[in-house]
Amino acid sequence: MPSIQDARILFIATDGFEESELFGPYETLQNAGATVTLASLKTDPIQGEKGDQKTRTITPDMVVGEVKADEYDGLILPGGTRNPDRLRMDETTVGLIRAFADAGKPVASICHGPWLLVEADVLRGRKATSWKSIRTDLRNAGADVVDEEVVVSGNIITSRKPEDVPAFTRAFMELVETADAPLEGV
Repeated sequence: MPSIQDARILFIATDGFEESELFGPYETLQNAGATVTLASLKTDPIQGEKGDQKTRTITPDMVVGEVKADEYDGLILPGGTRNPDRLRMDETTVGLIRAFADAGKPVASICHGPWLLVEADVLRGRKATSWKSIRTDLRNAGADVVDEEVVVSGNIITSRKPEDVPAFTRAFMELVETADAPLEGV
């Protein structure tokens, strides 16, 4: 249960991430003093989007294969349509998401990002939300799907859309500070 200024937070994203869903929580957590790391499938800059328009890029700190889940206190998975669709086909990414969830660490996903939670099979028996077009996928993965700004179900946090980013980020920060899963080897 680290305070947010002592927390180590991992983001996973690739090209096509929704700009506000990455930069909103990323910058808020940095401003609160958290150590924030971005992992991707490559270390070349990745392209953000707003709708179908290209926006800012960001350079990942490392590739997903270099990440050790026990070195982080929580995980954030931004949406966008292309970003999670590409990441859910990467076995290393899916395994890492499952490792965070299985360790009881906060895992937060917004908009289309919960596709990754479906692929990691961590929604069964949980309450969750997402962008409306993928709610059937969540339901088919065993989630109790609701239409709420932010849903916290155990260590899994989900939200629906860019407008939910402030509530999503607050819920994540609160869960990081209250989670019972200690870091291993620290």
